[in-house]
Amino acid sequence: MKATTMNKPTDIDVAQATLSRRGFLKGSGAAAGAFTLAFSFPLTTAAAVGQVPTEVNAWVVVQPDERVIIRIARAEMGQGTLTGLAQLFAEELECDWERVSFELVKPGMNRSRNRVWRDMGTGGSRGIRGSQDYVRMGGAAARGMLVQAAARGWGADVADCRVDKGTITHLPTGRTTTYGAVAAAASRLELPADVVLKDPKDWKIAGRPLKRIDTLDKLDGSLVYGMDFKLPGMLVALPRACPVHGGKLVSFEAKAVSGMPGVRHVLRVDDETVAVVADTFWRAKKALDVLPIVWDEGANAKVSSESIAAVLRGGLSGDTPYVGNQAGDARGALSKASRVVEADYSTPYQNHAPMETLSATVRWTRERCDAWAPTQVAELALQAVAGAAGLPPEACEVHPMRIGGSFGRRLATDYLTMAVRIARQVPGTPVKMMWTREEDMAQGRFHPVTQCRLRASLDRDGKLEALHMRISGQSITAFVNPSAMTANGDPFIFQGLIPKAPEGNFAYGVPNLLIDYAMHNPHIRPGYWRGVNTNQNAIYSECFIDEVAHAAGKDPYEFRRSHMGASPKHLAVLDAVAERAGWHKPPPKGVFRGIAQYMGFGSYTAAVAEVSVSEGQLRVLRLVAATDPGHVVNPQQVEAQVAGSFAYGLSAALFGECTVKDGRIEQRNFDSYNVLRLNGMPAVEVIVMPSGGFWGGVGEPTIAVAAPAVLNAVFAATGKRVRNLPLKNTDLAKA
Repeated sequence: MKATTMNKPTDIDVAQATLSRRGFLKGSGAAAGAFTLAFSFPLTTAAAVGQVPTEVNAWVVVQPDERVIIRIARAEMGQGTLTGLAQLFAEELECDWERVSFELVKPGMNRSRNRVWRDMGTGGSRGIRGSQDYVRMGGAAARGMLVQAAARGWGADVADCRVDKGTITHLPTGRTTTYGAVAAAASRLELPADVVLKDPKDWKIAGRPLKRIDTLDKLDGSLVYGMDFKLPGMLVALPRACPVHGGKLVSFEAKAVSGMPGVRHVLRVDDETVAVVADTFWRAKKALDVLPIVWDEGANAKVSSESIAAVLRGGLSGDTPYVGNQAGDARGALSKASRVVEADYSTPYQNHAPMETLSATVRWTRERCDAWAPTQVAELALQAVAGAAGLPPEACEVHPMRIGGSFGRRLATDYLTMAVRIARQVPGTPVKMMWTREEDMAQGRFHPVTQCRLRASLDRDGKLEALHMRISGQSITAFVNPSAMTANGDPFIFQGLIPKAPEGNFAYGVPNLLIDYAMHNPHIRPGYWRGVNTNQNAIYSECFIDEVAHAAGKDPYEFRRSHMGASPKHLAVLDAVAERAGWHKPPPKGVFRGIAQYMGFGSYTAAVAEVSVSEGQLRVLRLVAATDPGHVVNPQQVEAQVAGSFAYGLSAALFGECTVKDGRIEQRNFDSYNVLRLNGMPAVEVIVMPSGGFWGGVGEPTIAVAAPAVLNAVFAATGKRVRNLPLKNTDLAKA
């Protein structure tokens, strides 16, 4: 794997701005566009119950031995956000990176301190970009307080003091002190009246490929994930819910298993779920496997993948009120065109399939409820726990844990509610609720199924004259957050396809354009899956653009370039991958190339794939990727995120498919839901090219370009268009 960073002059104004105290307190989240609540730092012992003497402000504790503990409010699930935020804070603090450690913030702490750590949710590639401004301000404020404490001790002017790696020097006299020596005094000071953030061009800690601070405990085995967590006297609960979503639990015969070794309880959890509670996982599983259960599967038991597909096909034609992008008269232009290029595409349900299945440990009493749980949404998790516990939020706490993979699944809180309901029936006893892989597969929150019909016409110069893109499928928002639905339906269904959107805008200039949506919601429960709607939207648009380029007799790369005059940042990443891959140079014999670009989650991305196909067997040999996220905090982490997103995206494109039969998901484990293995992973080259001026995401944007680049390369190799995923269902023998 090879990474290249292409630095350009930054034009970010906020980095050079002097931010007033009032602006810091009330408007520090404005740049991210995501926060509206007031923001304040409890700074003195009287301001925060339980504050330790060396807490300089809410974000940082400096110990007398110079160790710096940075508090992180976002979730860490392998993506590196923890290290990136620590780098940003340490950059402004001017501490010694070798002495930095971290502490995860609990949502109850945030609540009790007036949400000083702001939003604790981690999703949509917002972990860093959604909080970088006020995290940096926290570091700058702490540095100012520490320097002021030193200056007061010397009777000196703050302006005459400088900091390097936590050592404060008084320039006129050469006297020095350290953060550890003045931390207690600093904690009693007021917040600085003005906070000045560094220009990224002056970064010394941020912007560098520093080692992660969350690696050692993984390597030595001391890291405790949610599934590993233990408490004295703990029991283990395994639930089973109706395999048909929306079905009901009719009855179960507890007596049939209550005498089995270790079994303590057989409980009705809710209208859909039963659970066995035992002293070990294995004993609970053995009992659950033989527990007689009667389900009322309801009308959804008649649903199949075929019946769902038929409904979605009906949505590909006719009228719809939901329009995401429109210019000119696409329908009129297409009706008059002498030649129309047309294609239908589809993508199936996908499961998150994290290596760590869902789990949570809960101890409930009439007075208090504590949950130890991996979650992406700690504050929502606290609400869910309190609601299920029947207690006020101040009597509850969620202790966030590091996560063994999530990919969006732990944005939901259903498993936490379930865990609390079980523990509430075993008061005073800690209960660890665990999902088996089979239950995790059956009760997922699936990446939704969609279909797409695309129609295009070309003018005399071989350029796009009209394009109509109709998406038909399931809405995540309608299920997860109905209040976010608008008069135009689900605003997120059009990710990457709408004009001038900060989350992702359509790159191509087309005089007559119509991108619309027909919403059909089957009973399978959808959820946010890494990359969300950019995944299928990039496949549909970028594979079809390839089709149109070939219909016009144009090179796919040059055809894209000819339609991107108004999108210089899209064009820059496209040019970068084409140059690195040697697009205009003949590839080795038997190697074929495909190209794709897309914008999502605030970042511009592109990829070139190189593949070979021999006797119908595909090998993805090489992927060259470029990403422009505006700013880069740790280039090494960006490289790892891009490669990881390709592994995830290729797994879905090549193998991933959840099918429905008799109303239920058929795939139960990795024997039937395959993922990319190490020997199938291509060589990945990453070009990191931050252009400055904005903060984009990293973990999700590039997943969108892997699949279309590979699918376009497959066409170059075989002459076959793969329009229905996964690719494993297509015979790749040459046409």
